[in-house]
Order: sequence, then structure tokens, then C-alpha cells
Amino acid sequence: MTNLDLARLQFATTSIYHFLFVPVTIGLAFLVALLETTWHRRRDEDYLRLTRFFGTLLVINIAVGVVTGLVQEFQFGMNWSTYSRFVGDVFGAPLAIEGLAAFFLESTFLGLWLFGWGRLSDRMHLATIWLVAAGAALSAAFIMAANSWMQHPVGYQLNGGRAELTSIWAVLTNPVFIWGYLHVLLASLVTGAVIMLAVSAWHLRRNSQVEAFHRTAVISLIVLLPSILFAMMVGSRLGVIETTYQPMKVGAMEAQWDTCQPCSFSVFQIGGGKNDETPTKIIAIPHLLSLLADDSWNGKVVGMNELNQQYQQRYGPGNYVPNVFVQYWSMRVMAYLAVFVFLFAAWGVWLVRRGTLARSKWFLLVAPWFVIVPFLMNTAGWMLTENGRQPWIVQGLQLTKDAVSPSVSVTMIAISLSVFAVLYGALAVLDWTLMIRYGRKQIDPVPELDEEGGLSEAAAMTY
Repeated sequence: MTNLDLARLQFATTSIYHFLFVPVTIGLAFLVALLETTWHRRRDEDYLRLTRFFGTLLVINIAVGVVTGLVQEFQFGMNWSTYSRFVGDVFGAPLAIEGLAAFFLESTFLGLWLFGWGRLSDRMHLATIWLVAAGAALSAAFIMAANSWMQHPVGYQLNGGRAELTSIWAVLTNPVFIWGYLHVLLASLVTGAVIMLAVSAWHLRRNSQVEAFHRTAVISLIVLLPSILFAMMVGSRLGVIETTYQPMKVGAMEAQWDTCQPCSFSVFQIGGGKNDETPTKIIAIPHLLSLLADDSWNGKVVGMNELNQQYQQRYGPGNYVPNVFVQYWSMRVMAYLAVFVFLFAAWGVWLVRRGTLARSKWFLLVAPWFVIVPFLMNTAGWMLTENGRQPWIVQGLQLTKDAVSPSVSVTMIAISLSVFAVLYGALAVLDWTLMIRYGRKQIDPVPELDEEGGLSEAAAMTY
């Protein structure tokens, strides 16, 4: 393997691993804030206990997730120095804002939330957890803004072989960013809700503190059902946006080598990957691809062969088709699992309406194992987004092969990749062990509250 191959593999490894934690942080922060808000308004002790219980899971996730995220930024200078020199004036702006503003907002108020029990007023303490949730969401916003610029560069000019930022507003109003970021937020709510539901179902199945965990199961389902529904709707709209700015990504998503109008969507096919332009579509739904890609019944989807010829005329000789196999199946894993999540959430809501959720043997048995589904769905979506841009690192501006550091050897990258793989494997085991251990614990009893139902400083020190 070349240094380019290893550099790509290393960044793919660290980014996919880090993205396992991002949606959990955003989703759980919102749900924990929701629980504390409910306690603040109702003064029901169960909600205070549940806030601290799920807050512990949130803190574990943040502690491990932050470590994995820092590594990626070092790679820009180490493995991708040519890319950094070319786009640093543009790409560095949202990254700097994320580090100096959003990350510090999140970490500062997380500290205040952790150590402010009984020391801050209840209203001020509630504000800190909402600011943690806002900081997590803002952090993802600036990262997504930078990534969306790579998908569809806007607000820049080329000067002396470098891209220079001319309008941060253009970067932050990039349509790829707006729809992509909304999709990430909704996917994060889905992830957080499934985790809360899984933990709650585990306790309900064992008749452990049924009243308290029934409440979090209901809350998670109330959040989960509309979140997955809107995530699918936004994802559909994002497909239309990508057809406009990245038609090759959409063509590869369907393994569509030749231009079609109208276009059917293959539920499953054999072949269609590299050097195979005649796939066998087992099941095809007429007009569905036209709707997904062009938002019209008879919409047109330009085939990869025609697009490749256009790109060769515009950018020079080369193969501008991404890995079709990865693109095709990433899209289907993401979409099919999203439908699966929606049906599961609808099942849960139906049980809630019937009043039989806590007694449903099969639902409570499936729910803890179901926690793996959003992680598979999120990873597939991330692979779909990043693989579909290849062979570009910045769409239409810089090829990935021209962005790698020329002086970094294969041996150096291989050694660091091996070290990262071992460390990340250890961190994965640690995170999983802690989440399982604390997720299965009983909820701590609440100490004596003050006259207003709040948590005093003396009580907080023992809680």
C-alpha cells in the first residue's frame, strides 16, 4: 500500500471511530436536559434520579469521545499537509471557531453542571445542561460546515495556488451544510433515544425500578418516532441537493452507469460495481430514484459514464468514479435501517398507547440489542458522504492523491495506524464496559431535599 492508501485508511479509521461518539453526545445531552427540565418543573424525585443516572452515561461518552476527536486535527498537518496548505485559510476558520467557542462552551458548562449540584441555583444549574447540549450541537455545526465546504466549495477565491476565505456567511449558508447538519442532528436524537430506550428496557425486563424506567422509555419513544421520520425526510431532500452539486455521488449510489429518465430504484441488485456496468436488479421500484434524486416523478439522473466524460473534459484525464460497491450498499444499509428504526419506534409507541410497554416480553427483549442499529446506520451514512466525493478531497478543486504529505513514509503511517488501532480498540472496550456497568446499576436514592424540593449543597456532596 502507498502512503496515500495508508493515510486514507488512517483518517477513515479515526473519523469513523470518533463519529460513533458524536451523535451519542448530542442526543444524550438533549435528553438529559429534558429530564432535568421535567424535574425542575414537576419536582418529581424520579426525574432528578434519572437525570443523574443518564448524565453519568453522557459524561462517560464525552470523556472517551473527546480523546478520539483530537487525533484527527493532528492528521491534517501530519498526513495531509499539502491539503492543509491549500485550504487552510478556509478550512481552518470553522475548525478554529469550533475549538475556541463551541468546544469550550460545552466543556466549561459540563464542568459547572457536574460540580454545580447544590452550589448553583436550580434554574442556573438547569441552564448549564442546556448549554452543554447547545455546545455539542454547535461543535458539530462548525465541523459539518468545514466538511460541507469540501463537498461543495463556496465563499472562497484562489490566490497564488491557495484557497482564501472571502465569505464565512457563504460557508455557513451552504445548502449542503444546512441539510447535512440538520440530518446529523436528527440522527443524533435517534441515537440518544435508542440508547435511553435500550437501558430502560433492560431494567423493565428485570422489574428493576419499573416506574422510573418506564418514564424514560416513554420519553425516548416520544423523541425517537418523530426524529427518525424527519431524518428520513431530510435525507431525501439531501439527495436532491447532492444531485445538484455532486451528481457522481448520486449516480454511484444507485450504480447507475448510464443516464436514465425516469429512473427506478433497485431494492437489491447483483453486480454493478467496478468494471461491471450491467448489474442485475432483483427488485426495482419505478420512478423512486427520480423522486429521491430530482424530486420529480420523471426526474433525470445522469449516469456515471457520461459524468466521467464531462469531468475528463473539464479537469483532465482520469477516473472520477468513486467506489461504487461501497456507495451502493452504504446507501441501502443507512436507508433500510432507518425504516427498521421507524417501525420499531412505531411498535413501541403503539405499546405505550395500549399501556402494555412494561409487560411486552418481546419488545423489552429486542430493545437492548437494538442499540447497535443507529451506530451501523450513522457509519453507513458517513461512508456514503465521504466515499461519494472521491477521488476529490475538495470537490472540483483538489484530488485526494494531490493532498497527501509527500515526506511522510509508508512506514511512519503504518506504525501510527497500528498504534491508533490498538489504542482505539482499548478505548472501545473501556467505553463499552463503563456504559454497560453504569447502565445496569440501580438509580441512586435521592437525599433529603430542601423545602423547595431542590438539592442542597450538603445533600449534593453525599449524592
